[in-house]
Amino acid sequence: MIRMDQNSDAAKTASESRAPVRTALNVLALCFALSVLGRGLVESFTVFLLPISESFGWDRARVVSIYSLTALAAGLAAPVAGRLFDRSGPRIVYSAGLLLLGSAFLIAAYAQQLWQFQLSLGLGVGIGAALIGNVPNSILLGRWFGPRLPTAMAVVYSATGAGVLILLPLSQVLIDHFGWRGAYQIFGCTALVLMVPLLLLPWRLFSTGSPSVARSAAADFVNEGWTLLRAMRHHAFWALFATFFFTAVGMYSLAAQIVAYLIDAGFPPLQAATAWGFSGVVLLFGMLGISWLDGIIGRRPSVLFSYALSIAGIVMLWLLQWYPNFWLLTGFVVCFGSMIGSRGPLLTATAMKIFRGRHVGTIYGAIVIGSGLGSAFGSWSGGLIHDLTHSYNPLIAFALVAVVWE
Repeated sequence: MIRMDQNSDAAKTASESRAPVRTALNVLALCFALSVLGRGLVESFTVFLLPISESFGWDRARVVSIYSLTALAAGLAAPVAGRLFDRSGPRIVYSAGLLLLGSAFLIAAYAQQLWQFQLSLGLGVGIGAALIGNVPNSILLGRWFGPRLPTAMAVVYSATGAGVLILLPLSQVLIDHFGWRGAYQIFGCTALVLMVPLLLLPWRLFSTGSPSVARSAAADFVNEGWTLLRAMRHHAFWALFATFFFTAVGMYSLAAQIVAYLIDAGFPPLQAATAWGFSGVVLLFGMLGISWLDGIIGRRPSVLFSYALSIAGIVMLWLLQWYPNFWLLTGFVVCFGSMIGSRGPLLTATAMKIFRGRHVGTIYGAIVIGSGLGSAFGSWSGGLIHDLTHSYNPLIAFALVAVVWE
């Protein structure tokens, strides 16, 4: 009888020890799915750029200004998302994000003026994406993964690629069958419907975090009293801010126009959208690979290697206008696509470690403003450069300088 009781207790203990692991994986899957939806919907604009431009006869800079405003709104909303998460928890933040996204796309489906697109696809989608994006996800995952946060964030950051892989070709198919307005109606209704299962999730359990991570954090934690103002006086804050900014300038000055560039280079629209969407496959390996290298050779060499691959990808993109072939296109997608967000998990883990505490969501959100500003400035500048020069070469040179500068 004693042995049976011991076996029963052992089985119960083993089951209890596995429960936090299962919950952590469920939280990771949820954050990944939300990031796929948020980033995929944001980046889908690259497919809608030409149809909207042709419908209204707008030049490239005016249309790209919508995408720039999306990036700017997402960046500026990041600290708001972090503070709201600190105060109200994930259920409120994620639900508000889906509500904003659904409403924004439904409004855009009936828009007639540029300011209406800027209000819906710019402000609405940008803020909505921030509320289901990397800032709230990093805070929630930090409660479950602790020292393994860089790996968890690498998985979540790779959702950008998965979103691009899924939603860019899907966007082109929907546009071909229902027009761009019909595609936006489908996107809006889908986001609103997804709110129902989201609200039914066990948020009290998800918000608690892993007991072992909480104990470890409590044992290691030294309360340095970090506040946003104090963090902004620290050199690490501005170093991380600048890295986010210049990297985003280089990446997003190109990203908004890659599908249009490939079409102008001679690739069919669906092939162009699918090729850029395929970056989602290689991005997962890029994220995990750079995170793995971080543990092997250190953070600085890993980041420098990622920038070298980005530069190689930009050079191949430049060559595609003269040599539009499968091999150069594949090389560009592999090098540029796999590295487009590979620095993110390492920068996130660094920020969460330095500025940990009650206000980490607000502080990290303020740092991410750098990415929003860089994305907005880069994409808007890219559209303006193309309109002024009627060529992609100055645009590619601009992106290359931004990447090398960082």
